[in-house]
Amino acid sequence: MKIADSNIAARVSFLINRIQERLWVKPLLFSALSIASVFGARLADHTDLDRIVPQISRETVDTLLSVMASGMLVMAIFAVGSMVAAYASASNTASPRSFSLVIADDSSQKALSAFVGAFIFSIVALVAIKEGYYGKAGLFILFLLTISVFAMVIFTFVRWVDCIARLGRLGNTLDKVEKATADALTRCKKASASHAAAFDLTRVTGHGVFSDSVGYVRRIDVAELQTWAEKADTRITVMVLPGSFVTPERPVAYIDNNYPAFTDADHRLLSEAFQIGRERKFDEDPRFGLIVLSQIAGRALSPAVNDPGTAIDIIGILVRLFLLWGAASEKTAASEVTYNRVAVPSLSVQDMFDDAFTAISRDGSGSVEVMIRLQKALKTLAAAGDNAMHHTAVLHSQRALFCAQKALVLPDDLAGVRKIAEAFHPPGV
Repeated sequence: MKIADSNIAARVSFLINRIQERLWVKPLLFSALSIASVFGARLADHTDLDRIVPQISRETVDTLLSVMASGMLVMAIFAVGSMVAAYASASNTASPRSFSLVIADDSSQKALSAFVGAFIFSIVALVAIKEGYYGKAGLFILFLLTISVFAMVIFTFVRWVDCIARLGRLGNTLDKVEKATADALTRCKKASASHAAAFDLTRVTGHGVFSDSVGYVRRIDVAELQTWAEKADTRITVMVLPGSFVTPERPVAYIDNNYPAFTDADHRLLSEAFQIGRERKFDEDPRFGLIVLSQIAGRALSPAVNDPGTAIDIIGILVRLFLLWGAASEKTAASEVTYNRVAVPSLSVQDMFDDAFTAISRDGSGSVEVMIRLQKALKTLAAAGDNAMHHTAVLHSQRALFCAQKALVLPDDLAGVRKIAEAFHPPGV
């Protein structure tokens, strides 16, 4: 039951994130709710409410609905225009890979949905009033609904104006990428603690499981693999992680040799546990978030932009994320293994550091302030208490120092960078 509940929660979370990337879903739901409320008001005429509710003139409700109908469509068009401008700004100033996070902004989607829903509500309600659809009680309920919709639209608009002023701005996009990456790191660390013991490439044998698709692994349904392995009384070794690029000739998993009755049906069932897509997603792929942050820093350090301050801010974000990863490692060290028949490769600290810092040390090598901040950041991570992180931080510090030696012109600038680099590891280490 615990495995089933965890699997359902993971699937629902992944599905909700995909739905949030579709702009039409929430407006459609709000429109359906608006139509239902208009016809639902008619039910009041079948009750005794007409004896106690005050009389509301049709002209009053008609006027309110007409004002709403004439204004909401304009507001919806304005909202779409503002959102498109924000999306373009996010793609141009940050990275096109951050587009999915910006478009999933909940405040903007709610605002657009409210405006479209209010427009549909007013049009349908106007037609119903013109046709004499309501009695005394129904008209009063419709009046209350109209006032409520007015209040909702005003509140949504005021709140949305504050959000749209930030949406698409570089700082807002960085916050979204950082949060998505932090969530993915935490989720990945919890998942790795629940998988079977150590992953060993040298001992991988058995029946290969291949995917018919070409693309990136977005999600691995480990619970489904565990269920199949329990029924077959065998073990599965997963060869990929979310974010890996797979092709039909690359095995995504191996089934132990002790299961000789491996059929095409088994292969099809297991391959479906690996969700493949054209683009990477942030949900269960923390390395993608690190890559996006590194790309944003690279763009900021380009000669066309020349914004080392943004690169320095991103270095700070990367430090927070790696410290979060270290803290998550300590908390999950004693976690119970849930999927004892499925072995999954661990996320490599070396790979994560390469994703995060390689481009920054290369593109920012000519900026002394970026190099100094990078060396300080690597020094912090080296002292975080994790052996793998310490070793990798030292290697990247040496690489950054080598890049600085090639790019920095002033001896004093290079001396400042070297002083920090050699403070936490001796020369030649």
